[in-house]
Amino acid sequence: MSAPPDEVAGPGHTRVAVLDLIAAMTLEEKLAQLVGLWQGVDRDSGAVAPLQDAMDTVERGFAEYAARGLGQITRHYGTRPLDPAEGLAALAAQQRWLREHTRLGIPAIVHEECLTGLAAWRAAAYPAPPAWGATFDPALVERMAARIGRVMAGLGIHQGLAPVLDVVRDMRWGRVEECISEDPYHVALTGAAYVRGLQSAGVVATLKHFVGYSNSRAGRNLAPVHAGEREIRDVLEFPFEVAVRDAGARSVMNSYAEIDGVPVAADAALLTGTLREEWGFDGTVVADYFAVAFLQTLHRVAEDAGDAAAQAITAGIDIELPTGVTYLRPLQERVEDGRLPLEIVDRALERVLTQKAELGLLDPDWAPPPGPAPTPDTEEDRLLAAEIAERSVVLLHNNGILPLGPGATNTRTLAVVGPNARSVQALFGCYSFVNHVLPHHPGTAIGLRAETVESALRREFDPAVLLTARGTGVDDGDTGGFEAATTAARDAEAAVVVVGDRSGLFGRGTSGEGCDVDDLELPGAQRALVEAVIATGTPTIVVLLTGRAYAIGWMFEGAAAVVQAFFPGEEGAGAVAGVLSGRVNPSGRMPMSLPRGVGGQPYSYLHPPLGGASSVTRIGTAPAAPYGFGLSYTEFAYEDFTVGADRVDVAGSVRCAVTVRNTGERSGAEVVQVYASDPVASVTRPLAQLVAFERVFLEPGESVRVHCAVPTRLLAFTGRDGRRIVEPGAITIGVRRDAGEVISEETVLLTGAVHHIDGTEPRISTVTVSAPSAAPAPHAPGQPA
Repeated sequence: MSAPPDEVAGPGHTRVAVLDLIAAMTLEEKLAQLVGLWQGVDRDSGAVAPLQDAMDTVERGFAEYAARGLGQITRHYGTRPLDPAEGLAALAAQQRWLREHTRLGIPAIVHEECLTGLAAWRAAAYPAPPAWGATFDPALVERMAARIGRVMAGLGIHQGLAPVLDVVRDMRWGRVEECISEDPYHVALTGAAYVRGLQSAGVVATLKHFVGYSNSRAGRNLAPVHAGEREIRDVLEFPFEVAVRDAGARSVMNSYAEIDGVPVAADAALLTGTLREEWGFDGTVVADYFAVAFLQTLHRVAEDAGDAAAQAITAGIDIELPTGVTYLRPLQERVEDGRLPLEIVDRALERVLTQKAELGLLDPDWAPPPGPAPTPDTEEDRLLAAEIAERSVVLLHNNGILPLGPGATNTRTLAVVGPNARSVQALFGCYSFVNHVLPHHPGTAIGLRAETVESALRREFDPAVLLTARGTGVDDGDTGGFEAATTAARDAEAAVVVVGDRSGLFGRGTSGEGCDVDDLELPGAQRALVEAVIATGTPTIVVLLTGRAYAIGWMFEGAAAVVQAFFPGEEGAGAVAGVLSGRVNPSGRMPMSLPRGVGGQPYSYLHPPLGGASSVTRIGTAPAAPYGFGLSYTEFAYEDFTVGADRVDVAGSVRCAVTVRNTGERSGAEVVQVYASDPVASVTRPLAQLVAFERVFLEPGESVRVHCAVPTRLLAFTGRDGRRIVEPGAITIGVRRDAGEVISEETVLLTGAVHHIDGTEPRISTVTVSAPSAAPAPHAPGQPA
């Protein structure tokens, strides 16, 4: 073995040094750096990636596969139950082998899934992304991501495949549970916070899935996307732009989608033009698992694996994951016979090696973490998971029954029924290890200290008597347990019905990747169970543990209360119990509109006038509860909404302020939401769009003044000529309780000539909070005041 050139080793790596290293490499060594290796999984072991059973997977041993080097190690911890200490030792051995037994001695980047925490056995499982959105608290999400990153770094992991920045467009899509919100600004701020948190620990964040994936036809996974350039540019790309330009994300993963007939994995206009040439991204683009091969097998735009590889790497995909199905021998043949210029390979390789240099993997003294392995689920994790869960629970409906009061103060006997009352798995999303991997290892303990909602209620309301019954399964349609459930309800003073989803992959669940639905009723016989319990006359509280928003507006007529929790994680049961008792004052707000029925899908509150109610169709679109909606156990009043000026330069910022007062009898948090609209524009615009928000905590009688500076860039759109612009003219800006309820708004005139967006404009509103009579104290966007 010979070492890399001396000037590559050590800090301060330069482009010249990386190019010198590339010049010293053979073609096979170059290609080896552009692929991953996935061990411990095969085509018959149960799918943890799409169409895995139809793909060739690696059967060679590590030493044979990596003889000429290796770009990435795929999901070392996240493929099977692996003790963290054993996993760290095994990973260190592989990295040392690469250092000592390959000619150039370059270690591999290790990547893992980390959407709801590191997806590994015994690692902390935080709430799912819609719960992050429901908190409207980016700073809290950043803290979570930083904690996840520190654990990953301690385990020798360099890259996390998160966050998901797809904007929710259709509630039928199974991967809604991986998304933050239906609002691109909301997704952008929250996703950027995750990126900053993860990368603060030295772990590369990977933005998923660039771009358009969530806009698939009929909400079907991997279905074609037919979206105009304006929708792609103005809605779907914005969170990625913010994460790249403002948060400095170092990696991007392509979408599986094809947009108007062109697969993203082969679209140079997106992967190179938009991402690199327009936004200045200089990190790595990694392929979603098997996406390069899909150009041949699914999209049928490539004649063979070599053609697929050539199209993908030319478009801008630098690294093939999870294994080298196309970027090894098939791509080598294309280069050797002259059909693909070597310069294209070297371009991708330069990016990969530059990132390895940034991570210190080219340093001569680099070594894997010495251990001991960090504890992946500590008391710190559980406290943080509880805080996120508590802030994310949304109270959708309450006729006054809640809060029940702690310790059975108001209730001596509770019926607790429903398929999710006793299910720990119901707390977790499909990219948690519990639901992603453990189903393939029956009998293995989940490895987490998590309780069910039933056990949490038993603890919360001790010494109350709990009468329990399952009632039905999540989706089996069985009504045989209804009698036991209704009997329990009749014998209780209140009934808690815990219903919702079972998260899984590729048809093994009711929510999750590949678990799309064709209606938005609760799965199976769960609606009938809820209706049967309500019919007993016992006050009924419905708790929803779901990955999407279902059409459950009918519940508001008969249920005494409805509580929504989006897969709230390992501490989620306690959060739900705390909301029911009143120990926790609910402050979550809906990160997506609550649909009235499936006929309104796809739906977004960001619709233009023609997207609203109409006399020329029988299909209504109005949601049962709007985006941003949520109730509290206290009341908040808004006073004195003002704008800084009634005329603002078209390239400037609109300033506004409002006083928020807690007029109730207990402390609580309010989410201040500022919306803007463009009543007359050269293209149709949304009736309203979120442009700023701030979560404020207030004691009874306390008030604060919330000041916002909203850059006009947030009102930009793609004009008729395809250029992104801000137009002069009147706009409205105001504060709302949610997307549907206006509290106060003012008109501001944008003056000057049409402003053409050049990318230098601020993309994030600045929010400051002060005492009502004090000057504002500035703070970073999304950070607590």
